[in-house]
Amino acid sequence: MPGMGNSLRAAALLAFVVLSILVSLLISSVQQFGARISHFSNATLAGDEGESASLRGALIYQLNERRKEIIPLLLPDGDDGGDENALPGESGDSSQLGQALDSTLDYSLWKEITHGSRKAHMDEMGCDSLVDMQAVEVLGSGYTKLVVKVNLAGGQPVALKLVNEQGIDMGKCVEDFKDAQGCRELVSYKLKKEIVLLQRLQHPNVIKLKGHCAGDAEGRGGEGGRVTVILEQGNPLQMIQLLQSPWEDRFRVCLDLVRLLHFLSQSPLGSVALLDFQPRQFVTVSGELKLTDLDDASAEETSCRTDADCTLQFPHRNFTLPCSAQGVCEGLSEKRNIYNAYRYFFTYLLPHQAPPGLTHLVDHIMNSTGELKADINQTLEAFENILLLYKSGLHLDNVPPSIIRDYTVMRGMGTSGNVEYRCWPSYSQQGCVLSVHSVKEAAYICNSHSQCNSFTLTGQKTWTGRLLASFRSSFSHLVPDGTSEVYVKKTKAPDTKEQTKQS
Repeated sequence: MPGMGNSLRAAALLAFVVLSILVSLLISSVQQFGARISHFSNATLAGDEGESASLRGALIYQLNERRKEIIPLLLPDGDDGGDENALPGESGDSSQLGQALDSTLDYSLWKEITHGSRKAHMDEMGCDSLVDMQAVEVLGSGYTKLVVKVNLAGGQPVALKLVNEQGIDMGKCVEDFKDAQGCRELVSYKLKKEIVLLQRLQHPNVIKLKGHCAGDAEGRGGEGGRVTVILEQGNPLQMIQLLQSPWEDRFRVCLDLVRLLHFLSQSPLGSVALLDFQPRQFVTVSGELKLTDLDDASAEETSCRTDADCTLQFPHRNFTLPCSAQGVCEGLSEKRNIYNAYRYFFTYLLPHQAPPGLTHLVDHIMNSTGELKADINQTLEAFENILLLYKSGLHLDNVPPSIIRDYTVMRGMGTSGNVEYRCWPSYSQQGCVLSVHSVKEAAYICNSHSQCNSFTLTGQKTWTGRLLASFRSSFSHLVPDGTSEVYVKKTKAPDTKEQTKQS
């Protein structure tokens, strides 16, 4: 069967790529891990059968606990389940592991996750998509997961998430339970949970799930129960680089984040909290911020008896929220997300170099989010208002239109032999390139720079639709350019009093 052959080929190739990466990344750990596995295998064979059964029972208990975390996420999709009331088999004691699920859960989604079935989603990628892929680089490794950038057979770059065989979680599990395959299944639950969350929480600011490759103990669909998540490729968020970017790009990151938090506050799963809220959990795709790590997202409500049970604790601030009549903390997840956005993103990215006409609105956002005075609806409204003003140029009312009379315009021309100067923050490291709403704003900026004597508009635009303007001290001559306009400061007439003194 060609399909099965391709699946096995993909699985074998994937295993080879992962092994190669792990050897190059953690060669010493591989050696230690190999020795430990050998020791565990020998100990298991020679050990007491009662101890082995006890360890297996403890591992099954942990597998059940991990499954309980996923059960609430398997929402009904209108299908009564048909003949799928029994959970698809997994490695070891699948009947014990499947008893907790009832007939209202989304079995089709669970079947796809455990077996890699793509029948319901033919446009998504599966094991066959990984045939002839090429590993490019390791993007990151943590306690549980390894993230690898690969190019598929057609050249498309994607990111693969898989169990970090040398991670702390895997190593500790094997040490405790002496069952490498069972531990791989246990650790892979974070990946399975993430697949479900990516299915349920689809949003422009959540990384796109392109598919996955999964298999059971018999090797159907993938090798040895391994799970691989296939994601769109993004660039890790570099905060230091972002701090040196123009305000407009920093504002975009904050706006995208607020739009994401607004969605999470009323998602299909309820209000979702990001428990591991760090810049490293995000990437950018074509300049757009996307959440890429969801395994620590939680939709659980916090129960309470009094307001004292609803305390949000941060390193330098604590907040107490009301306990509702239903016995749950009101808006706890939403407020947690807002304050984390304030302390990890807004504080560093939003106030610095904000346009003068918008600083009072930015200050209001900083105050309302830093003190948790606003909910996510009010916060999003404030951000969208700033975006509207910034794109429309309404914040430039104090700039007189007559300012452009100081300049002579030459349309259809560019410049050569430029004498550049640098400004910060600039879209170019070699010169001064800034975004402007109009010629009026560009003239205002040029007048405020002592080095500036001319600027050029080329028609290039930023994500907001604003124009990019290049400012310079001088140039040697003009050259034809049908897409550009050059604005040069008019020469001021000599001061008559000064001429009299000189005579």
